[in-house]
Amino acid sequence: MSPARASRPAGSADGTSRAVVLFTSDLRLHDHPPLRAALAGAAEVVPLFVRDPAVAAAGFAAPNRLAFLADCLAALDQGLRERGGRLVLREGGTVAQVCAVAREADAADVHVAAGCSAFAQRREERLRRALAADGRRLHVHDAVVTAVPPGRVVPNGSSHFAVFTPYFRRWQQEGLRVPLPAPRAVRVPAAVRSARIEPRSAVGGVSPELAAGGEAVARRLLGSWLRHGVEAYEDRHDDLAGDATSRLSPHLHFGTLSPVEAVRRARAKGGPGAEAFVRQVCWRDFHHQVLAANPAVAAADYRTRQDRWRTGAAAEADTEAWRQGRTGYPVVDAAMRQLRAEGWMHNRGRLLAASFLTKTLYVDWRIGARHFLELLVDGDVANNQLNWQWVAGTGTDSRPNRVLNPLLQARRYDPDGGYVRRWVPELAGVAGAAVHEPWKLSPRERAGCGEYPEPVVELADGLARFRRGRGLE
Repeated sequence: MSPARASRPAGSADGTSRAVVLFTSDLRLHDHPPLRAALAGAAEVVPLFVRDPAVAAAGFAAPNRLAFLADCLAALDQGLRERGGRLVLREGGTVAQVCAVAREADAADVHVAAGCSAFAQRREERLRRALAADGRRLHVHDAVVTAVPPGRVVPNGSSHFAVFTPYFRRWQQEGLRVPLPAPRAVRVPAAVRSARIEPRSAVGGVSPELAAGGEAVARRLLGSWLRHGVEAYEDRHDDLAGDATSRLSPHLHFGTLSPVEAVRRARAKGGPGAEAFVRQVCWRDFHHQVLAANPAVAAADYRTRQDRWRTGAAAEADTEAWRQGRTGYPVVDAAMRQLRAEGWMHNRGRLLAASFLTKTLYVDWRIGARHFLELLVDGDVANNQLNWQWVAGTGTDSRPNRVLNPLLQARRYDPDGGYVRRWVPELAGVAGAAVHEPWKLSPRERAGCGEYPEPVVELADGLARFRRGRGLE
């Protein structure tokens, strides 16, 4: 925990010590340092979540994340009620609402997990100043949202690592704190009012196969993964049809699962699969430390290459075909349709879809990143934007010119076509690997594919040959 910076502490009128815990991307009770610190220092605690309209104004209040958030808030409230407490929900500006709740509760201290985005950093600074002016203290806790805090592992002469591998070597050497158990009891001041926690059903426009959220779901999923899935992860994590990934990313994004606990339990399990899984958690920390040091990369190139992205009507038509999963390249279309159906996409599918848009169609990565954030339940500024830049060649990749050929990738990671047949029903009747090249089917076989489109571009060695009128504009 970083040192508190505040003026004189406030004292409650009735002599009861009180504190506020602001929940953000840490919607859990297990391994929650801000909550445990608040409980250790106060007799009563206000667990607070603020619905801030600034999130919606910035375009981050996507239906899938709002629905998953509803599950998470309901589960957090239930967990607190089982311990004698409750979740307090407020709507409005975060700083104003936190200060208002602190006054209502007569709380001397506010605890929050450290964030890394520009929004989180500004919120923390504004909250610190507002609380100090009111005679209250802000305590900011590290290693809550990430396993290793941004800024702890840095190279000489720089604010952050720009290349993953040396970061990973140093990250591996860092000792992680011991995960904290969930509290047995939480006393909440009765007088503090709360808005109603709406259920998932109140959110419209949600993907039909969106997974359930909440801490109990996350803990069951992690336990099952460590027992039955992680051993094969190193060999099968790119198997599109096998769906052999952990699917824990939404829970890490919303903080219903502690990354510290996930890493420690995986290391205790041991083996190549667990090591490969821990490496993926490290990638998440890596992107967070890049964003914390360079908040502008949420919208600007990390390493600009002066790309001349395609624009105009043809580029927009190709982009819309990509959004709808109608590019004519089945493995790309399968990935995009999985995204629309589940609000989630297999990691290999994300790489393929991003490479196709940026390297094959030559469309600005920001357009793709925006579409992903509109649908991904785990839509995270650090991971989404920086993974898109990695693929586009404007990020931290040491090989910025790499292109993922969708045909070669399909043969390698979906050799029998099971992933394509699952998500592209027009091609469900095409057997084996032939499903990846429907344009080569006989006229009779092609007729059985319904209205599945022709490819939007022709490929040669993975590079696009645009039809007349579809080149750079």
